[in-house]
Amino acid sequence: MFIGYARVSKSDGSQVLDLQIDALIQAGVNKKRIYHDYASSRKDSRHGLEACIKALQPGNTLFVWKLDRLGRDMKDLIFHLCTGPLYWSRAINQDPCLKH
Repeated sequence: MFIGYARVSKSDGSQVLDLQIDALIQAGVNKKRIYHDYASSRKDSRHGLEACIKALQPGNTLFVWKLDRLGRDMKDLIFHLCTGPLYWSRAINQDPCLKH
């Protein structure tokens, strides 16, 4: 099963999740299986990410638009990729310069 996660850094409405969610859906993630957060600082809890990680089962694939959506910095990213049930992650990058 495909599960998606999207995050924007500002919760004031100046940033939207639309581009990320559209990319996740295009990659085959069911909209009902996309978790999201509006969080910025280290103090902001990410309830969407917590629910997403709890929903992951062996054999699932976690899709994120870019890896920086999963972790706030390299330490946070490594923590999430190396602990818990993140069996597989796949970044969807819309940058045409990085496509094969």
